[in-house]
Amino acid sequence: MKRSRTRLLWSVLAGILLLSGCTINRDIMFKTSRDHQFDTYQDTTGRRFRIQVNDELQFRLFANDGFRMIDLVSEMGGAGQRNQMMLNRNLFTYFVEFDGQVKLPLLGRVHVAGRTMREAELMLEERYAEFYNRPFVQLQVVNRRVVVFPGGGGDAKVIPLENNNTTLLEVLASAGGVNRRGNARKVKLFRWDVTTGKRHVYEFDLSDISGLRYADIVMQGDDVVYVQPNPDLAREALQDLTPVITLLTSVLLVIGIVQGFQ
Repeated sequence: MKRSRTRLLWSVLAGILLLSGCTINRDIMFKTSRDHQFDTYQDTTGRRFRIQVNDELQFRLFANDGFRMIDLVSEMGGAGQRNQMMLNRNLFTYFVEFDGQVKLPLLGRVHVAGRTMREAELMLEERYAEFYNRPFVQLQVVNRRVVVFPGGGGDAKVIPLENNNTTLLEVLASAGGVNRRGNARKVKLFRWDVTTGKRHVYEFDLSDISGLRYADIVMQGDDVVYVQPNPDLAREALQDLTPVITLLTSVLLVIGIVQGFQ
């Protein structure tokens, strides 16, 4: 009788172990097989920031090569606040649509996707020369961001791209660096490709100095950087089994007390 009860307890323990094992390392995302073929990264943008679909552009337009704008900024005194309000009236936000075009005053729909900021500004200044004397155009993208998973499971961050040449290393630093559990040998980059309509998947090894060439990759809007966490079997197994062991200990204690009274 005693042996059968012991066997039953061990069977229950083994079953609980199997069930709890299913929850181990469930925070690891985007798993790939060992023979998975990652895309080959080709840096076609260099260090130049290019406008792309779904960008929001802040647009300023002035005449006379921006002379009046500079004059307003340089004015002092009580009129400074009024002049700043006048400047703000010239600031508008426009959306780059799915076909790479943006709808602007007077010009209508203009294709800007794929151009650098300077190329787009020069092109628009040339187009607006039909309506204004020596037009001066300022463009700025305001909605670029990168999602970074540093490898800890619950510490993902959304990093805004405030600079045109923000690199992979910079966004990792902004997210706090690679987590202690993160595997620097498996840094994945998911990048949307408008021409194919899907995300390319790249994997970089940043564990040694040879990976420095990847650290300088310029980030694009909607990029996802995922540092794969290392499996943490011992800690998670212990964490899952602690309440089970506590429960079994309590059950055995109760059984022992009952048998003692009998």
